Amino acid sequence: MAAIKVHGNPLSTASMRVLATVYEKEIDHEFVFVDMRAGEQKKEHFLSLNPFGQLPALEDGDLKLFESRAINKYIACEYADKGTQLIYQDSKMMAITSVWMEVEAQQYDPAASKLGWELAIKPLLGMSTDTAVVEENEAKLAKVLDVYESRLAQSKHLGGDCFTLADLHHLPTLHYLFGTQVKKLFDSRPHVSVWVADITARPAWLKVLALQSQQ
Repeated sequence: MAAIKVHGNPLSTASMRVLATVYEKEIDHEFVFVDMRAGEQKKEHFLSLNPFGQLPALEDGDLKLFESRAINKYIACEYADKGTQLIYQDSKMMAITSVWMEVEAQQYDPAASKLGWELAIKPLLGMSTDTAVVEENEAKLAKVLDVYESRLAQSKHLGGDCFTLADLHHLPTLHYLFGTQVKKLFDSRPHVSVWVADITARPAWLKVLALQSQQ
């Protein structure tokens, strides 16, 4: 039996976030596919794992967790001796990393997720893109990326010189945005562009994309 179970769907950005962490940590795991189209995440069994009926969920022995970023923090701490070190042991460096983890969640992701929905997901569903929402959130994302450009001019990664959860958490939305017009916002900022090229080429992330391509 695998040590942990990840319940999710490789098309889900939050599931992709956790899978990237599992692959970086090289942890023996079982991926339990949840069929979103069939509404499996709203059924009783899954609701016992996540009462909000959203992907993903994690089981590690008798521990059950939901919320992808919380899951990733647990994995990075619990399996610190395995694979890539995604957090710092030094308290000051970890504090800096935590700041940028919050920036991703509170500043970057709201705009990035809305753009991904409007420009990547809606067209797949045959829905019309709301250009006003796109324009508003492109402006918001541009301001965030200006801050990133300044930070990455001083540091190879957001949390410091090493790749951490602060960087990894961006990967799912980057994947969807880079198939849209929003890619130009990243390409036009030299340090951001180099950072994106580096983190999206990581072998663990390529494994996530390979799993997604099988669906």
